[in-house]
Amino acid sequence: MKRMAQAIEAQGPDIGKLTDEELVLRVRAGEPALYELLMRRHNQRLYRAIRAVLRDDREVEDVMQQAYLNAFLHLDQFKGTARFSTWLTRIAVNQAIRRSRTEIRRHEVMTPSDSDDRLIDRAPAPGLDPEHTMYGQELKEVIEGLLESLAEPYRLVFVLREVEGLSTADAAECLGINEDTVKTRLHRAKGLLRSQLDHRLGPATSSVYAFHLSRCDRVVAGVMARIGGVASLG
Repeated sequence: MKRMAQAIEAQGPDIGKLTDEELVLRVRAGEPALYELLMRRHNQRLYRAIRAVLRDDREVEDVMQQAYLNAFLHLDQFKGTARFSTWLTRIAVNQAIRRSRTEIRRHEVMTPSDSDDRLIDRAPAPGLDPEHTMYGQELKEVIEGLLESLAEPYRLVFVLREVEGLSTADAAECLGINEDTVKTRLHRAKGLLRSQLDHRLGPATSSVYAFHLSRCDRVVAGVMARIGGVASLG
């Protein structure tokens, strides 16, 4: 890990100015250490997207690491037809959904679909963990709690569009659905939240599911260690 960090520093300050796509090309050309820059750029979005799918916060970092590793191992499949961030987010979302489906089958619980009349999952959301409690802002806790009550398709679209600020087109690309479906799900999500959130929506929503520095370092260290093992085998 230390050698990889030193390799990045040796590139000079301009390395951070490279686009995602330029970094991908250099990683594929034999500079795996630069993958750390890509992870640090996108950790916040991936954490929020995965957290919008998985209720158990303890699983999120594990899924993040697996998604990053999957992306690294399949960088040759990135064709540049979409932005790297979109491609990466879609991998992360799919990984999270697979994990979620596994847990649902394990507990024999049906996940609601768009055709369900039950648009809100009635299963109680888990309590806030110590890291969430540290936020110390009641409004964020209220918002997070209400988001937890939404069924997964609506929660995920809401987070990508309203929290992460993705366009309808980008959200659709990330989720592999059409733009009309994104609009419909977002409309339904807002309708379910409106009575309690309309007067509160604003800057506070941009800070929910925050990805703290300690998490960032832990995820990056875990993935880079695994990449180092893969690179040494090559």
